[in-house]
Amino acid sequence: MCRNIKTLRPPAIPEEATEDEIRAAALQYVRKVSGFRAPAAHNQEVFDRAVTEIAEATARLLDGLEIRGAASARV
Repeated sequence: MCRNIKTLRPPAIPEEATEDEIRAAALQYVRKVSGFRAPAAHNQEVFDRAVTEIAEATARLLDGLEIRGAASARV
């Protein structure tokens, strides 16, 4: 669906994903789903809240994944 979103777990990236990378992926997702690159002022709050919630969920997902064969999981 969102071809611009890159995989954020090893071995796709050599180290753990940064907060900026996680937020960028969340932003791309919200843009794709909403159909807005930048929302109108009256939609800005809900747009920003969605990005934050998706970024938080993504961080929890990455924290919980067990990557077999990896030296260590995300800390």
